[in-house]
Amino acid sequence: MIDEKLFKGIQWRQVGPFRGGRALAIEGIPGEPDTYYFGAVAGGVWKTIDGGANWTPLFDKENISSIGAIAVAPSDHNVVYAGTGDAAIRGNTTYGIGVYKSIDAGKTWKNVGLKDSRQIGALIVDPKDADVVLVAALGHAFGPNQERGIFRTADGGKTWTKVLSKDANTGGIDVVFDPTNSNIVFASLWQARRQPWFFSSGGPGSGLYRSEDNGVTWKHLEGNGLPDGILGKIGVAVSGADPNRIYAIIEAKEGGLYRSDDAGQQWSRVNEDGRFRQRAWYFSKVYADPKSADTVYLVNTGLFRSVDGGKNFTLLPARHGDHHGLWIDPQNPLRIGNANDGGASISTDGGKTWTTQNNQPTAQFYHVATDNAFPYHIYGAQQDNSNVGIASRTDSGVIGREDWFIAGGGECGFVVPDSRDWRIIYSNSEGYIVRYDKNKEEVQDVSPMPLDNSGHGAANLPHRFQWVSPLMLSPHNPDTLYTAAECVFKSTDHGQSWTQISGDLTRNDKSKQQPSGGPLTNDITSVEYYDTVFALAESPVKKGTLWAGTDDGLIQVTTDDGQHWANVTPKMPEWSTVSIIDASPHDGSTAYVAVDRHRLDDFKPYIFKTTDLGKTWSSIANGIPEGAYVRAVREDPKRKGLLYAGTETGVFVSFDDGTHWQPLQLNLPVSPIHDLVVKDDDLVVATHGRSFWVLDDITPLRQVTTQSAQTDTILYQPETALRLHYPEEFDKRQPVGDNPPPGAIIDYYFKTAPKDEVTLDILDASGKLVRHLSSKEKKESEQPPEWPDRVERAKTIPANEGMNRFAWDLRYDDPVQIPGAFYSGNGPRGPLALPGEYQIKLTVAGKSQTAPLHLAIDPRTKGAEGALQKQFTLSAQVNDRISQLHQAVNEIRDLKSQIQTLHKRFGDDQRLKPALEAADGLDHKMSDVEQQLIQVNMKGSEGNLAFPNMLNEKFDSFSHFIDAGDTEPTKPQLEISQLLSGQLDEQLRKWTQIKSDDVPKISALIKQVDLPALIITEKKGEE
Repeated sequence: MIDEKLFKGIQWRQVGPFRGGRALAIEGIPGEPDTYYFGAVAGGVWKTIDGGANWTPLFDKENISSIGAIAVAPSDHNVVYAGTGDAAIRGNTTYGIGVYKSIDAGKTWKNVGLKDSRQIGALIVDPKDADVVLVAALGHAFGPNQERGIFRTADGGKTWTKVLSKDANTGGIDVVFDPTNSNIVFASLWQARRQPWFFSSGGPGSGLYRSEDNGVTWKHLEGNGLPDGILGKIGVAVSGADPNRIYAIIEAKEGGLYRSDDAGQQWSRVNEDGRFRQRAWYFSKVYADPKSADTVYLVNTGLFRSVDGGKNFTLLPARHGDHHGLWIDPQNPLRIGNANDGGASISTDGGKTWTTQNNQPTAQFYHVATDNAFPYHIYGAQQDNSNVGIASRTDSGVIGREDWFIAGGGECGFVVPDSRDWRIIYSNSEGYIVRYDKNKEEVQDVSPMPLDNSGHGAANLPHRFQWVSPLMLSPHNPDTLYTAAECVFKSTDHGQSWTQISGDLTRNDKSKQQPSGGPLTNDITSVEYYDTVFALAESPVKKGTLWAGTDDGLIQVTTDDGQHWANVTPKMPEWSTVSIIDASPHDGSTAYVAVDRHRLDDFKPYIFKTTDLGKTWSSIANGIPEGAYVRAVREDPKRKGLLYAGTETGVFVSFDDGTHWQPLQLNLPVSPIHDLVVKDDDLVVATHGRSFWVLDDITPLRQVTTQSAQTDTILYQPETALRLHYPEEFDKRQPVGDNPPPGAIIDYYFKTAPKDEVTLDILDASGKLVRHLSSKEKKESEQPPEWPDRVERAKTIPANEGMNRFAWDLRYDDPVQIPGAFYSGNGPRGPLALPGEYQIKLTVAGKSQTAPLHLAIDPRTKGAEGALQKQFTLSAQVNDRISQLHQAVNEIRDLKSQIQTLHKRFGDDQRLKPALEAADGLDHKMSDVEQQLIQVNMKGSEGNLAFPNMLNEKFDSFSHFIDAGDTEPTKPQLEISQLLSGQLDEQLRKWTQIKSDDVPKISALIKQVDLPALIITEKKGEE
C-alpha cells in the first residue's frame, strides 16, 4: 500500500456539464418560499435557498449517492430525512444503504438504519412529531431480501418496526398521510424484479393498504371498485381539501386512475388514458392539490393536471420530460417543485413557468473519451439527454454552457472522436450509429442495421444490439470502426458499409431473450436485450488483436482481426457481465477485465488480468470492498502496472498491477464511476450522477513507491507545463466547471510539516532567478478589493504535512511595488516566462532539491517562438522601467515622510524654522516630480476618470497591452514604449538632480541645528 499522504495534494476538478440528470425526490418548505431540497438518483441531496437559482450539494461527504425519497419534518424544518436508493429501477439504477437523517437542515447527516433496504420509494414524517417516520422500502432490485415493505420509527430512526410486508419479492413503493389526520395512512406494496435479461412489474404481492393508527396496523384494500387480478405499481394520494377524496394510479389489466370519495371504501376508475398507464413501473405517481379536491396531478412522460377530479387532464409546460416527483406547497398550491429525468425545477405560478435545470451537475454518463484537440474535449452520452463534448479547460477561466456541444448522438453508448480531426465524431445509442461532422453540423446515420426494433423481444431479431453497444475506432487506423451486437462488425469506410467479422460470441440462451415487462405491461427496450457483446477492445500494441466480452459471461479473443476467435473465459461465476476490457498499452498479450454481477444481486468486485492472451488469468480485486462492484479498469499508459478502477462507489488505484487496491477518491463526491480514461497526464472519469471530473496531473502517482513515505522531503519531477495566459478575473458565481490549476504544477512532499520557512525558486537555463516564492507571508500593502470576480494570486506556497501542490503562474518576479498604489486592474506584474528549460529549487532547513521543468509553447501558437522572444524582451524592459519608476516614488515618499516627522517632533521650535522651511521647499520640489510619476489622487480603480493617468498608470496599462496574445510587438507599441521611457527618463533625471544637489544641501542645513539627517534608502519597496 502507498501512503495517501504522498498524493493527497492532487484534487479532483469538476468539469460539468451543468445539465441536470435524473431526480425522483423534491421537497419544499411551507413558509420558506425560497428553500427546497432535491435528491438526485446518483448525485446526492441538493438544496437551494434562492428559489432554484443556485443549488448546493449537501451529501458529498456521505458514502452513497442515490436518493429515492426526501422529507422535511413539518414540525421542525431542521430535521430532514433522506431515503437512499431510487425505486424507479431502471437497468442503470444504483443502490442505497438505508435512511439518513439531518438535524441541522442538511449540513450533516447520519445513517439511521434500514441499511439492506437498497431502494426506497417513499418516506414521510408525521406533521406533529419529527421522530415518527414511515418508509416504503422496495428492497433489493435484483434479488429477494427480507428488509422490504413499510417500516415505521417513533424514535427518530433509533429503532424501526416492519409494519407491513408480504414476502421476500415484494416491497413498499408508496406511503402517504391524510394531510388533515396523520392517523390515517395509505400505502402500496409492489412486487418487482430486475434481471440482466428481464424486468417484471406486478404479481400477487402488489396491493393497496390503509391504516387508521398512524401506520401501526394495516388493512388490505381490494374489491369495491378496485381492479381485479394481478396488480403492479400503485401510487396514492389523499386530498388536503377533502380527506374523503383519495386518488390511486394503479398498474393492472384494467388499470388507470382510480378515485374514492369515501376515504377508500369504494372506488371507481375515472381515467384509463394510455398516456398515464404507459411504462407504469417507471411512473405511476399521483399528487393531490392541497386546496382543491378536484385538482390532481399525474406524472409520466409529461406533467399533467386535472381540475375535474381526474376525468380530463391538461399537459403543463414543465421542464424536460419523464416526470417522477412533485411537491405542492400545502399553504400555497401555486408553488410546485418537480423532479424529472432532467433534474429539479420550481414553479411559483402553478406550473406556467419553471426554473432552469442547467444549474445542476448531476448528469449520468455511461462512457468517456477524449480527443486530440487543444484544449482537449471530454465526450460521453448522458442518460435521458443527448451526448456531449465539453472543453476540459478554457481561456476564460471557467467551463460554461458555451464550452460544450451536442456531439450528434443520443443518451447511451459511446462517443468516439477521430484522432486526426476531432470534429469528426462517431457515437451510438443502442444499435444506431451516427457520424457527426462538426464543421458542417451534419449528422449521418451509419448504423449496421438501421431498423427500429422497439417492443420486440431479442430472440427473433437478426442482431441483438443492447443499450450501450460497444463502438470504437482502431488505435492503429482511425478509418477502421468496430461495433458489436451478438457478433462483431467492422467498417473500413467510415460506416458506409459493414462486415461481420465473428459469429455469435455469446451463450445465445433463448430463454433469456424473451419479451420483458412482466405479467401486466410489456416494456421492451434494448436494456434487457441479452447474450450480447458488451465490451470490445483492440490492443494498442498489436494490430488485429481484438478482445470481446459478453454480458452473459464470456471472453473471446482474436489475433487476426476476426478471422479466428478463441474462447478464453476465466473461471468466474456464470452469467457475469464483462463490463470493460482494457488491452494493455504496454504489452500486446496483456489485458485487464472489469466484471460486473450486480444485476444478479452480487455486489462483490471482480477484476481479472491475463498476460498470455487469455490462456491463464488471475483475480486482482484485493482491497476493493463489497458494494464497490467494478465497472471499469484501465492501465496507465506511462507507468506499467499502475491501474485505475471505476466502481459503483468511487475510484480506486493499484500501484502494483492489481495485487493491492486503495481508494483514489480524495475530494471526489461518491457517485458510480461507469468509465475512466487517462489523457496525457490527467485521469478523466465519467460519473453516473455527478457529470465529468478530472484528476489533473497524476505525475505523483507515477513516481511514488512504498518507500517514498519514509523520505523527509520529495520534490516530484514536474510534467511539461504549457505557456498559457491566465485570466485575471472570471465569474465563478454561476453554474460552471473549473479550470485546472493556473500554471506549471509543482508537487512536493514533507514527511512532517516543516517548522522553517520553505522557499521555491524558479531558475532559467542559465541559473538566473526568475521567481522567488516562500511559505512565509510577507506583509504587503494591497489595493482594497472592488471587483469580486478578480483572481487573487497566491502569495505563499503551501508547506503542509504530506503532498503539497503549487501552480507557478509562469511569471517572473513582479516589479518593485508602491505601497498603497491604486490601479484600474491588477497592477503591474512580472513578464510571462518564455518556452524553454527551467529549474525548480525547493529549499527547507538549508537543504535544497532541484528538478528540471520544461515549459512548452501553447500548441495553438507553434512556430511563434521568435515573436514571443521579441514580446518578452519588450515586457522585461517595461518591467524594469516600472521598477525604476516605483523605486523613485518610494524614495520620494520616504523623504517626504522624514520631513513630516521633523515637523511633528520639532515644528514648535522657532530656532529650527529656517531649516524646516528649507525642507518644505525640498518637499514641494519632490512633489512636482512625484505628481508626474504617479497620479497621487488615485484612490479607486476608476479614479483616473477624475484624475488623469500619469506615468505610473500609463506604464501599468501599457504593460498589460503588450502582454496580451502571443505575437511580436506592433510598431505603435514599440513607439509608445520609447515615448513613455523618454518621459520617465526626464523625470528620473530631475529626481537624480534633486538627490545629488538639493538633498545634501538641505541635509547639511538640518545637521547644523542638530536634527536627524535626511536619508535616501536606495532599494526601498516591496519586491
